[in-house]
Amino acid sequence: MKRRLLIGTLLYLLATACAHAGVGEAEAAYHRGDYAAALKEAQPLAQKGNPAAQNLLGLMYVSGKGVQQNSAMAIKWWRKAADQGFAVPQLNLGLIYYKGLGVPRDYGKALKWFRKAADQGHATAQFNLGMMYDKGQGVAQDDAKAVKWYREAAEQGNASAENSLGVMYDKGLGVAKDDRQALKWYRKAADQGDAEAEYNIGLMYDQGKAVAQDYGEAAKWYRKSAEQGYYQAQYNLATLYHQGNGVSRDYGEAAKWYRKAAEQGDAKAEFNMGVVYHEGQGVPKDRATALKWYRKSAEQGYARAEFAMGFFYEHGQDVPKDAAKAKMWYRKAAKGGIRQAREALAHMQGR
Repeated sequence: MKRRLLIGTLLYLLATACAHAGVGEAEAAYHRGDYAAALKEAQPLAQKGNPAAQNLLGLMYVSGKGVQQNSAMAIKWWRKAADQGFAVPQLNLGLIYYKGLGVPRDYGKALKWFRKAADQGHATAQFNLGMMYDKGQGVAQDDAKAVKWYREAAEQGNASAENSLGVMYDKGLGVAKDDRQALKWYRKAADQGDAEAEYNIGLMYDQGKAVAQDYGEAAKWYRKSAEQGYYQAQYNLATLYHQGNGVSRDYGEAAKWYRKAAEQGDAKAEFNMGVVYHEGQGVPKDRATALKWYRKSAEQGYARAEFAMGFFYEHGQDVPKDAAKAKMWYRKAAKGGIRQAREALAHMQGR
């Protein structure tokens, strides 16, 4: 399962926790795109110390709406609001340092501000803090602390945290491995439309973890995720169509979903695009296009594609015969665990 580094809105900015007089008019102007009016309303309030107005000015400066884009000014205004103890600008400061938006990326500063907002119970900040412990970013990697913060956010209904807590139970990281708990949290996140959670439920049905194995149910959940653009679900749905598991075999549908995943750079999907073009499965047979996809996959280090490239160069299939290139690709594939690549190398060296 591929973990997301930071999930949610890039800058979770306007849902301010403090409703101060006049700020509502400024925010309304901002939302309707009247940035000049928003600036006119917010600036004097911000200068008088209104944290909601300061937060809004930070948004305007970081996005360059109504003012010239200036990350330093955004930080200035968010810092003023954050120092008054308001969680949203604290979260925003964490995000700007985490992403390196107009400032050097600084995980330590990101961690500091996420923690301040998390300690006030802000679910997005709690999730982000959990993710930093999960990845060891700005802090020593600590699965137990990641679980703690994921749980805090998940119990407030944060879908990303629900999914991540499910992953921790699924893998037994920071908690005892528990497939039923994993599925419980995946379902909570999926009920909110979280694409990664939908994919993870698909995997549970595909592999028969905490549920009876059911390829049809797996296909249903993969499709939900795939239709949201989640490339791993697109790939897995394609393989079900390719093999006829849980769905009627349909090479056209397989090629369609492989393509969607391949266009997002998934090496396995790129390899399978090579296969379907090579064999003419769901697409017209086209060896040149097959070679293009095999090469893309091989250049990402996918061992099966590296072996295919070695085979093509050894035998002069769709490329000029080239023993040196064949050996190069076979060596790469052999390092990736492809037994046939080791055998091919031994055969070529024995000639």
